[in-house]
Amino acid sequence: MTDFSPLFTPFELGKFTLPNRIVFPPMGLQVCEGGVPGEEAADYYARRAQGGASLVITEGVYIDHPSSGDNPLLGRFHGEDAFAGWRNVAAKVHAKGSICVPELWHVGLIYKGPDVLTGGPLAYRPELGQVSPSGYIDPDNKVCEGMTQAEIDEVIAAYARGTRKAVELGFDGIELHGAHGYLIDQFLWKALNHRTDRYGGSARARGQFAAEVIRACRAELEPGMPLILRLSQWKMVDYTARLAETPQELEELLSLVVEAGVDLIDCSQRRFWEPAFDDGSDLNLAGWVKKVTGVPTCTIGSIGLDSDFFSNLGEGKTSGLDLPRLDDLMRRFDRGDFDLVAVGRSMIAEPDWPKLVQAGRTDALKPFSPKALDEALMAHVTE
Repeated sequence: MTDFSPLFTPFELGKFTLPNRIVFPPMGLQVCEGGVPGEEAADYYARRAQGGASLVITEGVYIDHPSSGDNPLLGRFHGEDAFAGWRNVAAKVHAKGSICVPELWHVGLIYKGPDVLTGGPLAYRPELGQVSPSGYIDPDNKVCEGMTQAEIDEVIAAYARGTRKAVELGFDGIELHGAHGYLIDQFLWKALNHRTDRYGGSARARGQFAAEVIRACRAELEPGMPLILRLSQWKMVDYTARLAETPQELEELLSLVVEAGVDLIDCSQRRFWEPAFDDGSDLNLAGWVKKVTGVPTCTIGSIGLDSDFFSNLGEGKTSGLDLPRLDDLMRRFDRGDFDLVAVGRSMIAEPDWPKLVQAGRTDALKPFSPKALDEALMAHVTE
């Protein structure tokens, strides 16, 4: 029988002592009418705190910049109506005993290609004034220019304002969305960063923008408040994309990020068991990031399930349980590959996942189906 007890040991994250290693990760709910989270969203997050997640990270929220994103059902982090909603989220999560951070988000230039969820095209939105490190060149034309220094400074200032507001609203720190092909990731990713100034030209320079965002946000946090950076190899438009081709390139890419000071790197994978590189090592992304940076990491990716997120939402499939693979999760955790484990869809299906696992009741865990999210949002926290 798998020994899960190491997952239920304390972990120091900034000034906080987490009672266990289970994180509820950011997942877009698309229920924030006009960008404002209502009571059902606050109850949804609080229920996962009540179920045992020691850290709850909100869905990505658009920072206060004109082109940060325009989906009216995803959260925004500007405007008094939205701020009231997010203050309520933080308060309700705290009432259930967990710490809570928002994931600050700027989509940048939506990379042109197939939409992995709908199969439709993703295209440049000039009316939004979308920005990116180098613009985007398709076979026929360049759709926009790369960001000027003034535009870079404006976006960094928007991240800093978001961080300041997070503190005012009662959150415990922040996560920066630097994954999945969005703005910070566009600077990190050589496929979209063709700059030759200090923001590009080498792996280390590609990390300059992320480092400047981190420093600006760190200045707005109170001492000991954690700053988390989310990373991924894969992108929303390219599952096979590589942020770095080798561990050496990964180390160089993240060197300025480490110097700027992050408390945790949240490493997004579709399947946690897949190796990050074709080098004979079985280390996943979280394992390699921790090894080359020395910074604590969090792993994620189909924890306890037999298929990934996009099989559920893109193809409408149900993910069954894959409990034997939890043995591999613990093998990696026990050898120190990563420090925290983010459990997303499994905790949507069963919010008491941490408590059940700690009690050895894996037989009570549930599969995930696309309708599970709707059911989770309709349920209210029970006292």
